[in-house]
Amino acid sequence: MGVYVSIRGWLECDETQLTAVREVIASHEDNHYSNGWGSPRRHTSWTHYIFYGADIRASALDWFVDQIKEIARIPASDDDGDLVQGLLLVSHEVEGPSEWQVRDGQLFTSPADSRHRFLDG
Repeated sequence: MGVYVSIRGWLECDETQLTAVREVIASHEDNHYSNGWGSPRRHTSWTHYIFYGADIRASALDWFVDQIKEIARIPASDDDGDLVQGLLLVSHEVEGPSEWQVRDGQLFTSPADSRHRFLDG
């Protein structure tokens, strides 16, 4: 049957970066787990959000991590210097839950806070 990992969370960016994020996602298209990506039907305010939610095989985790790291490296597009940032909660059936922070051009992982354990039930 295999080991699964539940991934859910979001990324925040500006409009120019959103175009680059979508290009990264398209370059990793697999016609299966790529369908976990989504965004609001209509944009409101100034921040653009893109969400991911799917249960993937642990064997596909490197595929997903490669995308997130590539997205994290997308440069700022204006004088504000804001980079893509976001938060994902990742629940591995064997290794347990972790928190992934996309910030400062990188992916940072740490054990998830115990308050989030209810999501693994």
